[in-house]
Amino acid sequence: MHAEIVVLPGDGIGPEVTAAAVDVLTAVARNFGHCFNFQHHLIGGAAIDACGAPLPEETLHACQHADAVLLGAVGGPKWSDPNARVRPEQGLLALRQALGLYANLRPVAPHPAALGAAPIKPHLLAGVDLLVVRELTGGIYFGDKQRSPDHASDLCSYSVVEVERIVRRACQLARARRGKLTSVDKANVLETSRLWREVATRVAREEFPDVQIEHQLVDAMAMHLLARPREYDVIVTENMFGDILTDEASMLAGSLGLLPSASLGDGRRGLYEPIHGSAPDIAGRGMANPYASILSAALLLRHSLELVDEAECIERAVSEALHAGAFTADLASTTAPLSTRAATRAVLAQLCEERQPIVMRD
Repeated sequence: MHAEIVVLPGDGIGPEVTAAAVDVLTAVARNFGHCFNFQHHLIGGAAIDACGAPLPEETLHACQHADAVLLGAVGGPKWSDPNARVRPEQGLLALRQALGLYANLRPVAPHPAALGAAPIKPHLLAGVDLLVVRELTGGIYFGDKQRSPDHASDLCSYSVVEVERIVRRACQLARARRGKLTSVDKANVLETSRLWREVATRVAREEFPDVQIEHQLVDAMAMHLLARPREYDVIVTENMFGDILTDEASMLAGSLGLLPSASLGDGRRGLYEPIHGSAPDIAGRGMANPYASILSAALLLRHSLELVDEAECIERAVSEALHAGAFTADLASTTAPLSTRAATRAVLAQLCEERQPIVMRD
């Protein structure tokens, strides 16, 4: 297979972790006889510094013509002024909207070797395997915004069509897993959530009678996610709730550095990124955890390129590296932590055991 992959390193640790993912994808391409062509482009703060816009036209054009997009992270203190007219995050939001990527998939399955890094009691984490499906292009992040000296407002708005398509995608995923869907809203006080619950109930009952649906208020869900995470299979929710809950869910895995994500639309093209931010405090120090970015590359292979065997190969390699104790600083407690590059080498070493030896780039 020949595939065009746009790489958007972004800011902070983004360039370091995307480099690791590209190394792994290159190894997989060599092992399985594929040709992946990587194009690197600017986004976020790096793009603002270079050309004054967080999503340059050249970047958008490349993404629109690629088979898939691999992103690092955007933002940092250099561009953190909340009153700034142009901010790095605007580039990411605009890219998601321009590509029609309305469904954000965030799997959470704690690795047994990393349970000690989680602040949650290990007996609560054994067997956890859930998937959060977050609506990505609607809600309060994209609503009309107003600001005056003594007032500010952000409009949260959802249409029936927006809710239908994300719930339908979540039901399809639940059907392929354990058949249980939890829809999260705030229907006791928000009109958008009342619409959400009504539409979610209808779509599940009429189109997916084999999927069991339940509803949870977002504040209750925040508690249940930590107290009894094993009970959940697929969780679907709106944009802001999903943003918050998925960061909370990272504590189940032990670190933000272990969780990948896929942003999908109706076609095969998707945007793949670790759920963590740019971590400017450790940028350039060679200590960032590359596993979430590498696992995001596995999602890229599975969803955009339909290379399931190759995706599973990467996931096994990361799992075996963790099992062997290849921990970066965010996971290590008593053992000496590995650098970003050393952790990447640990994954490549596992790939070597399955196929021919891999030579890592300098």
